[in-house]
Amino acid sequence: MNSLDCLGLRADSVLAWLAAVGATVLDRRLRLHWTTDATPFAVLSSDEVAPLDALVHAWPDDVLLNDMPIAKHWRQADAIERKVSVDSFRGRARMARKHPYSWTLSSTMTDLSIRGDGQVAHGPFDPTGPGTIKWLHHRLLKLHKTLEPSAERLRDSLLGQAARVHDNGLGFDHARFGSLADQTEKWTDPVIEALAFFGLALLPVRGDGFDERLGRRSPKDAHRQRGWRPFDNSAARHFAWPAWRQPLDGAGIDALLDAWQPNGRNRKTRWLLLGVHAAWRSVAYKAQSSSDPNKAYGSERL
Repeated sequence: MNSLDCLGLRADSVLAWLAAVGATVLDRRLRLHWTTDATPFAVLSSDEVAPLDALVHAWPDDVLLNDMPIAKHWRQADAIERKVSVDSFRGRARMARKHPYSWTLSSTMTDLSIRGDGQVAHGPFDPTGPGTIKWLHHRLLKLHKTLEPSAERLRDSLLGQAARVHDNGLGFDHARFGSLADQTEKWTDPVIEALAFFGLALLPVRGDGFDERLGRRSPKDAHRQRGWRPFDNSAARHFAWPAWRQPLDGAGIDALLDAWQPNGRNRKTRWLLLGVHAAWRSVAYKAQSSSDPNKAYGSERL
């Protein structure tokens, strides 16, 4: 078996966790497990190919990214940006039903929760952005242009040794901030951010069918993304994610996320039956003022 220790993909970072999962989506020959260190890191493996070679070969180019159904201009569909009408979303969804990247729509938005202005709801991993930060696919294209996907560049990112670039990334990693004591610029690793986008393939957004156009206001949890749950009898939802011992491909990770439950009695015993040895939940960035538009998620170990 060929394996690669990804020291830069630590399980206590939701972005790094998504990036590790995204590697198995980008190339389905890859498998993922996590070490049992105090802070586990990802290990990518394959019986067929060296993991680094697989990622270099599968790395998306501009043609692939612009043919994603979430792109602003896609085939004959209506243009979409951040604000997406329910009619535009449904038109795209119908056209993209058999497209291999149809998940770029269902893992970022849902028409099962509709605002009073007729716009669909976005998942928490498709957050709004401050200032000139635009919609999610635009952010992906922007960070994609900042790198040349050589084996050396991808390896340095997976090892946590790559230089960061001045960019907001996908817009939800707390590590992009510098010191909160001042207004520092934001820095991200475009390789990790791009891989994390592919990790969203396993996290569809769902809703409860609320349509505010009918004159009733949607509850706060009218839509949710897979993995987001209430904890401690609180109405607030947190994203929870596990680290596991056994090498799993994307389909195996998908099945594990269905079976794994972070809450409940005797949870650690039930985790061990699934190979899970550690887990975390998200902690939302606390706005520094009423005018602070930034979004981010840190982590807390369960």
